[in-house]
Formats: sequence, C-alpha cells, structure tokens
Amino acid sequence: MAQHESAEKRARVTKRRAAGNTQWKSKMRTAVKRVRAATDKEHALPELQKTVKLLDQLAAKGVIHRNKAANDKSKLTRFVNHLK
Repeated sequence: MAQHESAEKRARVTKRRAAGNTQWKSKMRTAVKRVRAATDKEHALPELQKTVKLLDQLAAKGVIHRNKAANDKSKLTRFVNHLK
C-alpha cells in the first residue's frame, strides 16, 4: 500500500483514469460492431465516419496506441469498401 500522500493520490488518479479508459474502450468496441453489423454501404458509411473520428480521439488521448487506431481504421474501411 502507498505510504506517501503523493503515492496515495497517484493511486486514486490511476484508478479514476483506468475507469475512464474502460468506458472509452467499450464505446470503441460498440462503434466497431455497428460498422461490422451494417449490411450495405449506405448504412455503413456514416457509422464508419463516426468510428474513425472516435478512434482518432482515443489515439490522441492515449487510450489506445496510434498504430492500433490506424490498423482498425484500415480494416473497417476495407470492410465497408467491399460492401455492395
């Protein structure tokens, strides 16, 4: 257990940030599922745009790595482009 005030505060802050990151990651997974669930290009494109924006935001915040955001955007874009 933390002995110093600063260490105790870091533990509290880390706990709060971890909870926030968990929420953001959940939103990300839901957004990706929405894109993957689309059956035609008309419905997939708006969802793709929202998801790409969210991935960029998460990468900027440091919730996910920028390369993971790039990989996910690439995969989703390829998926949507192959839809009819």
